[in-house]
Amino acid sequence: MSAACRAPQRLNRTRSRSRRRGALAVAGAAAAALVLSACGSGGTSGGSGQSNFVAGKDGIATVAKSERSTAPDLSGTTIDGKKLDVADYRGKVVVINVWGSWCPPCRAEASNFVQVAKDTAGKGVQFVGINTRDTSTEPARAFEKQYGVTYPSLYDPTGRLMLRFKRGTLNPQAIPSTLVLDRNGKIAARTLQPLTEEKLREMLDPVVAEK
Repeated sequence: MSAACRAPQRLNRTRSRSRRRGALAVAGAAAAALVLSACGSGGTSGGSGQSNFVAGKDGIATVAKSERSTAPDLSGTTIDGKKLDVADYRGKVVVINVWGSWCPPCRAEASNFVQVAKDTAGKGVQFVGINTRDTSTEPARAFEKQYGVTYPSLYDPTGRLMLRFKRGTLNPQAIPSTLVLDRNGKIAARTLQPLTEEKLREMLDPVVAEK
């Protein structure tokens, strides 16, 4: 093959390598943003100047029922190796808690979530965890055993599920973060801080009471 024929192939390979480097840079930037917010209290912005939620002084942001956004696809494999799709809980109020076994505030709030999950199970409430930045499921399972967590947690080591939330919605921006989805699968409330049992109930109860 002549040098003239080989040149376009070399150019194509160079472009392909550039595209791969660009994709890796974007993924790295997203991961870095997640790392920077990890185990912090986060902010009150939904990521857009057009956010339609109200950020309360208690750190709990809420959205009027008519203005809520549908939660993104939150499906995958749990830390126990089972398949789970949050959409299957449509018709229930769902509490989403983003946590990591390495995160001290997550450990501080764990028993509060276990208690409220137990107390509200008969009221049509389902708790689901999203375990992130644990390099394997072993420490996550040890965490659940230590604190008596019985509800499922999706395993999301790279934070890809968190990145599915649209800008301008009540998206999780820190670890821990907690979201409450209404019975239609829409995001009703969010906090970017660890919760006491009292604060968790304060966040959850109004959504449970909705008709």
